[in-house]
Amino acid sequence: MTLAPSKRVGGLSMAEDSFVLQNIPKTGLLLIGIGPGSVGGMSLEAIEAAKMADHRRYEAYTALWPSEELELLESTIGPIERVMRPEVEQPDEIFALARSSLVALLVVGDPLQATTHVDLQLQALEHNIECKVFHGVSITTIVTGAVGLSNYRFGRQTTVTYPYGGWIATSPLEVIAVNRFRGLHTLVLLDLDPTGQGTGDQKPMKPSDAKRSIELMWDKLDEGLKQFAEPTESSLIASQQVAFKSFLEGEKDNLPIVLCSDMGTQEQKIILTNLEGLGNLEGGRLNCLIMPASTSEVEDKALLRWKQE
Repeated sequence: MTLAPSKRVGGLSMAEDSFVLQNIPKTGLLLIGIGPGSVGGMSLEAIEAAKMADHRRYEAYTALWPSEELELLESTIGPIERVMRPEVEQPDEIFALARSSLVALLVVGDPLQATTHVDLQLQALEHNIECKVFHGVSITTIVTGAVGLSNYRFGRQTTVTYPYGGWIATSPLEVIAVNRFRGLHTLVLLDLDPTGQGTGDQKPMKPSDAKRSIELMWDKLDEGLKQFAEPTESSLIASQQVAFKSFLEGEKDNLPIVLCSDMGTQEQKIILTNLEGLGNLEGGRLNCLIMPASTSEVEDKALLRWKQE
């Protein structure tokens, strides 16, 4: 297997005629992880598999690529059609194509990171449609190491959403509170869709949007605990309430937060701040947050690299 100069400056790539992908079916579904945001971050297998597909669908509601990189990808692998939530969750059209041709669903990050895509894989199997998976680098594999926090000390991740019609769910903040009570950090993904429908143009949440949602959750959770302060016989609920109360006793504005923007791309940026400071940050094209819990000496040093003067 030979190496040839990459078309991208300073890199190496496999010579175009030296890499042949094996065992690709003539018909079926390919779930292809395209990584966090650039063609250069994709595996050779993913690129070659996408080239071999008769139809390519870019899933554009769980995450997004920069438009210029998407154009580069299209020039590399062939025409791409954008699909949204209804086409993926009700995949009749995709399955109809997959019965007589090869269909590639291009998913930002890893193709099995979201339950939606696992369900699609299971549905394909139920319909006797062959489904092959090509994994990609996802935000969950990038962000913990990049920030410098121990991967072993992360709890359940969550997603902060936009308020929908004035209503806001408190469950994301509850996850953060329970994790912190247990000494675990939290990866917080940010919403892309102000409508919650997954059908229209996406509007990735900015840091100021995230700050507003978290503040609304905080106030709603605090009010809810005051209204339902009666003792409970459930040990699980009781322990959760202790975690919530402990969390809310902290100073809201000083809640430590790490803003991670455009991770895995050339524009990657990490900033250590707090909830009050989050609203003053511009962020990037796609943002996520880490809510650190108690930290070790090494983690402390790692985090201080990202503190702005």
